[in-house]
Amino acid sequence: MERGKMAEAESLETAAEHERILREIESTDTACIGPTLRSVYDGEEHGRFMEKLETRIRNHDREIEKMCNFHYQGFVDSITELLKVRGEAQKLKNQVTDTNRKLQHEGKELVIAMEELKQCRLQQRNISATVDKLMLCLPVLEMYSKLRDQMKTKRHYPALKTLEHLEHTYLPQVSHYRFCKVMVDNIPKLREEIKDVSMSDLKDFLESIRKHSDKIGETAMKQAQQQRNLDNIVLQQPRVPGAQDLVDFSPVYRCLHIYSVLGARETFENYYRKQRRKQARLVLQPPSNMHETLDGYRKYFNQIVGFFVVEDHILHTTQGLVNRAYIDELWEMALSKTIAALRTHSSYCSDPNLVLDLKNLIVLFADTLQVYGFPVNQLFDMLLEIRDQYSETLLKKWGGIFRNILDSDNYSPIPVTTEEMYKKVVGQFPFQDIELEKQPFPKKFPFSEFVPKVYNQIKEFIYACLKFSEDLHLSSTEVDDMIRKSTNLLLTRTLSNALQNVIKRKNIGLTELVQIIINTTHLEKSCKYLEEFITNITNVLPETVHTTKLYGTTTFKDARHAAEEEIYTNLNQKIDQFLQLADYDWMTGDLGSKASDYLVDLIAFLRSTFAVFTHLPGKVAQTACMSACKHLATSLMQLLLEAEVRQLTLGALQQFNLDVRECEQFARSGPVPGFQEDTLQLAFIDLRQLLDLFIQWDWSTYLADYGQPNCKYLRVNPVTALTLLEKMKDTSRKNNMFAQFRKNERDKQKLIDTVAKQLRGLISSHHS
Repeated sequence: MERGKMAEAESLETAAEHERILREIESTDTACIGPTLRSVYDGEEHGRFMEKLETRIRNHDREIEKMCNFHYQGFVDSITELLKVRGEAQKLKNQVTDTNRKLQHEGKELVIAMEELKQCRLQQRNISATVDKLMLCLPVLEMYSKLRDQMKTKRHYPALKTLEHLEHTYLPQVSHYRFCKVMVDNIPKLREEIKDVSMSDLKDFLESIRKHSDKIGETAMKQAQQQRNLDNIVLQQPRVPGAQDLVDFSPVYRCLHIYSVLGARETFENYYRKQRRKQARLVLQPPSNMHETLDGYRKYFNQIVGFFVVEDHILHTTQGLVNRAYIDELWEMALSKTIAALRTHSSYCSDPNLVLDLKNLIVLFADTLQVYGFPVNQLFDMLLEIRDQYSETLLKKWGGIFRNILDSDNYSPIPVTTEEMYKKVVGQFPFQDIELEKQPFPKKFPFSEFVPKVYNQIKEFIYACLKFSEDLHLSSTEVDDMIRKSTNLLLTRTLSNALQNVIKRKNIGLTELVQIIINTTHLEKSCKYLEEFITNITNVLPETVHTTKLYGTTTFKDARHAAEEEIYTNLNQKIDQFLQLADYDWMTGDLGSKASDYLVDLIAFLRSTFAVFTHLPGKVAQTACMSACKHLATSLMQLLLEAEVRQLTLGALQQFNLDVRECEQFARSGPVPGFQEDTLQLAFIDLRQLLDLFIQWDWSTYLADYGQPNCKYLRVNPVTALTLLEKMKDTSRKNNMFAQFRKNERDKQKLIDTVAKQLRGLISSHHS
């Protein structure tokens, strides 16, 4: 039963579905009925559907038939009317055909004209379209032409801008044209061409600034010099003085912009810095002969200044092409190489004037670069090193000056005949002597010409030292210390050596030595005036702490002592020369009546020599006189006792005694004032006692009093006495063949032997 209900339900659903499909077929457009029919065929009840469809068709046919029956009479009337209209329509057709024929005939020309008008309108549209297209293309072509012109005239940066506009603004609007594709393909080549040409311009620029660095540096240094002369040095002054007038910087700006636009700025910066580093190394390489002239140094400095002036200008007129770190790195390299080059080349320089000019040039070089913000302290430190070298060259130069002065001096007191001449000398050398001032003309200064000349040259040396210290930014104390140390070297080394060389000359005479002593005495006194002179030019009082004192006093004292020693030596040599003329006949039996000729000449020489010593300090003259007398006494003693004199007679001894008396007479005459009583005679006391002993034959007294402090022959040494006695004993034996037959001679010989024996005993006991 349930199964029957289910079948009935399904049948109702199928009937309802078929009804829906039929309504849809009735209401749907015929073209869209396919999907509806497909749904029927997709189902399983299409047979039943067909039955229902035919039933529905029959129903519609019955309705149509009913409707036709209802309107049949109207339809017949309509057909009758339609037949009437048919005839009229035929007439109308004939009229229309006739009218059409006439119209075709009449409108043929119009049609032709219309066709021509159509063609004209078509051409007009084409022309208009062509004009429009050309209007789009013309700006492209104009821009391209402008681009070529800009490249031809080397306006590369505007050309690059034009290329940018062409590529991004104009070409996209006409990109479908073939010529545009050619342009597009050519754009990378144009960019490379612009890049290459701008790089070529940059290379020309680099070459140009390399050539003009010298001139740029010269201009900058001249301006710095002018400002320094006007005492108007300022830290800020126009960048690159004169550089814009000498070098066109536009190529580097254009190239920088071009590479920046092309996205290759870093490449450009690296290339520029690399090339400039190479140029810097070339600029910093000094020529091998730079030290020969100041122009060599000047050109070297000009190139360095020009290089850094250009880089400073680039630093301040471009954004990042170079930076401060890069500039500082270059400057550090330049500073080290420049200082090394200056140390090397300045060491070859022996001309102090060139060294001074070099110092001034280095100061100007440093001041110029300091204006542009470069640290230059190391340059001034190096100048202190060059200062020592300058001092050495000055010392060498003044060594020659002093030699010339000393060699050309006549070593005679300066004579003056007028007041004007007197004042001139006093104006050159600080000298005051009231006694000399009172003397009438003509008169003489005690010193020779080398004294004022040397004094003035010392002052000139001080001025030369002062010149180097200018503009070195040193304090007054540092300048004072530098001058004093250099002056001390001049006095203790240069002048001292010059004086010593003169004093040690082989042909130097006693007169010259005496004058040197007098001269150095006055120069020593003038040292205090040199101290005042230095104080006046440095404004540093000598009492200031750490102030260096002048060693002039020591220098002149040493020279004077050397001259004194040389006088003593020279006098002794002269005495020796006279003694070489001595020609004693040691075997003579005659008793002489006067001193030997050689000794008389010697005494005359000594008198004239000591007369020259009047201007010498008293002790010097006394020492010289005492030294000469002692040397004469010693030499006479040696002459008497020398081994070559094997025999001598009492007569020879008497002649020798006369010569010693002449010497004693000279000593008593007071050749040099200042000796007390018989002080000078004591130089001959050894000889006097020895000769008295032998001539008086006072052996008993000698032997009895020997060893006592107040004995008569205290200065007679038993060895000396024995030596001389042996010479006389041999003479007695050999020259008196028949002495044994004469009693007195025999007694004397025995006495000699006895005395000799006793002397040997004294000598033996003394040694034991």
